[in-house]
Amino acid sequence: MLNKPEMNEYPPYYEGYVNHVPDGDLLQILDAQLKETINLLKDVNEEKSEFRYAPEKWTIKEVLGHITDTERIMSYRLLSIGRGEKEMLPGYHDDEYVKKGKFNRFSLQELLHHQSLVRQHTILLLGSLDEEALVQRGRANGGEVTARAIGYIIAGHEIHHRRLIEERYLS
Repeated sequence: MLNKPEMNEYPPYYEGYVNHVPDGDLLQILDAQLKETINLLKDVNEEKSEFRYAPEKWTIKEVLGHITDTERIMSYRLLSIGRGEKEMLPGYHDDEYVKKGKFNRFSLQELLHHQSLVRQHTILLLGSLDEEALVQRGRANGGEVTARAIGYIIAGHEIHHRRLIEERYLS
C-alpha cells in the first residue's frame, strides 16, 4: 500500500491535489476514480460535452483531454524519477496542449477510452515500482518531487477536475 507523501516530497503547488486524495490504497483509488469518471460522463451527449460555461473555458471534452495528457506527462515523470533520473524534467503549458490536442474532434466515448488506457498504464507502472523507486527524488517543472508523490498528484488532479465538471458543467 502506498502511503501519502510528506509535504517535503512535492512542490507546494501540488498540495491541494495531494490533499484531495482520500486515505487508502492508491492503486485501488486510481482504479475506482476511473470508474467514477466514466460513470459521471457516460451519458453526457455530444452537444453537452462541447459546452463552455464561460468564454475561453474548456469544454468537457477538453477537460478530459487535459486530464489524460497531464496523466501521460506525470506518468513519464513517475517512470523517470522512479528509475533514478536526475536531470530536470520539463514542464508543459496546459492551455497550449489543450489547443493543439483538438479534443472536440473526438467523441466523448473515444476520449474516455483514451483515459481508461492511460489510467491502466499508470496503475501498472505504479504497481511495478518498489519502495526504493517510490521514494526516489527527482526534479520536474522547476521543483523536487518523489515518484510516490507523483502518483498522488495524478489522483488529486483528476479529483480536482471531476469536481469542476460536476459543479460547472453538469449541475
